[in-house]
Amino acid sequence: MERVASLDSLRNLCRPAGQEHLLAHWDRLTEPQQKQLASQIDSVDFGLVTGLAAGEGFASEAAEIANRAEPPEAVPLGSHYRGFSPQDALEEGNRIIAAGKVAMILVAGGQGTRLGFDQPKGMFPIGPVSGRTLFEMHVDSLKGAMKRFGVSIPLLIMTSPATDALTRKYFEENDRLGLREDELILFQQGTMPAIDAATGRILMDSPFELALSPDGHGGIVSALVKSGVMETMRSRGIEVLFYAQVDNPLVRACDPILIGYHRLAESQMTTQVVRKRFAKERVGNVVQIDGRTHIIEYSDLPDALAEQTLPDGSLKLWAGNIAVHVFDRAFLEQAACDAEALPFHRALKSVPYVDSEGNRHKPATPNAVKMERFVFDLLPRARRTLVVEGDAAEVFAPVKNAEGSATDTPTTSRQAISKLHGTWLEQAGWKVEEGVQVEIHPLWAWDAVEVRDKIQGQGVVLADTYFT
Repeated sequence: MERVASLDSLRNLCRPAGQEHLLAHWDRLTEPQQKQLASQIDSVDFGLVTGLAAGEGFASEAAEIANRAEPPEAVPLGSHYRGFSPQDALEEGNRIIAAGKVAMILVAGGQGTRLGFDQPKGMFPIGPVSGRTLFEMHVDSLKGAMKRFGVSIPLLIMTSPATDALTRKYFEENDRLGLREDELILFQQGTMPAIDAATGRILMDSPFELALSPDGHGGIVSALVKSGVMETMRSRGIEVLFYAQVDNPLVRACDPILIGYHRLAESQMTTQVVRKRFAKERVGNVVQIDGRTHIIEYSDLPDALAEQTLPDGSLKLWAGNIAVHVFDRAFLEQAACDAEALPFHRALKSVPYVDSEGNRHKPATPNAVKMERFVFDLLPRARRTLVVEGDAAEVFAPVKNAEGSATDTPTTSRQAISKLHGTWLEQAGWKVEEGVQVEIHPLWAWDAVEVRDKIQGQGVVLADTYFT
């Protein structure tokens, strides 16, 4: 009787939305398979899916607004902003971090598939001398900040269904990389079903599994609320959330200057940018449209607009998004209550599926709509935003592409880490021989200032060296 009641309740969920085909294989499933399917069906917001299938709730096409794009109002590299100096920002950032009001978010839902690495990307070894993983690079930088400011800083890691179990296992087996239990919080982003482009029906990946994919980095807002992490941060007095993605090992955890500018400008969302290396670089374009800050994906910006230049020959739309943001916690809470704050973006993809007769299909052409949210869509919703320019050599060396690609490979990332750390040593009076790799652990020195304080006299680095 219990099984029939469960089936009836599932039909009551599916039938009004025209999705009763999801139960076509029910009677042939084992009990564990039925439980899995029931759980997935129960998690679907059928009202939302129905609206999306009808074309509602999607972001406006970027082409509709791109022609109005202007360069963003930004804090130029190392410059004053509305009366605030970099030193003012540093002091304010130092103050708010030391007061225990800052937490760090690390987005780690991606796998290393493009790198030929069959594990979560955060487990990819990237240290040029140490071989430390991307996770270690970020955690060590955070521990360096904790040491500098004498305060505990929570690390919130957002995983995906593909990376969650292995990520949790990694941190368990490695003693949380030295973080206390209350300093490491893992939570999982949500998923969205793939919808058949012709019929609006949810596709099945197997007789007992929906065709699901992560709901994008914009899913972080609802995931923080649903997991209870947002409430935990509120109860712990966290006011500011520093956000970064795991594939960029040059991120300086809880950068005090960036956080300081954010607070001094009373911004709700601040984003760090770098100058694009070339017009069609594969980064989002941070722009200003009708007085609001937006990010237009490189693929959505027409070539003619991307290649526009100023009289001095520099790019007009110069600001590249590196996915480093600072949020007010209260702003994210407001966004979680606003159904229109984060619209979905649609992409036509080829999605394999199982039909109602159990036949598996592998379409050669796009057959389905996948849906995801982008966290940067919060920018135009904010009452006040801020764009701050960073030096790419100091803040951006992502690991995105396999060796042999033109940019953003493990080799180019390791070279950038070594070059930055070598610059710190040279600024302190040391010389690094050409071709030598150097790497500085953040607990030895968190930045160039600590390197100068650490090193006495002059020296020469003759061989690959890891300073710990």
